[in-house]
Amino acid sequence: MSRRCELTGKGPMTGNNVSHANNKTKRRFLPNLNDVTLQSETLGRGVKLRISAAALRSVDHRGGLDAFLAKAKDDELSANALKVKKEIAKAAAQA
Repeated sequence: MSRRCELTGKGPMTGNNVSHANNKTKRRFLPNLNDVTLQSETLGRGVKLRISAAALRSVDHRGGLDAFLAKAKDDELSANALKVKKEIAKAAAQA
């Protein structure tokens, strides 16, 4: 399982551990990923995603999963999230 947010594309970054003696060793900064089930009002069901804590706040700020995916860029989304976005757009067009 990759350490990448399914909604924002946020992934690991690299940097240095710096000791008191100013010795530098490589390290990784990993995103704060959580397995969550977000409810879609259009689909009427939950969607399981692995997203960062920052993305979870963004989803709440934009008014839910449907609104977030409507504004999200396709190249940032994972294959699973892109599939859900297309399902929501199709269901909204039929309604």
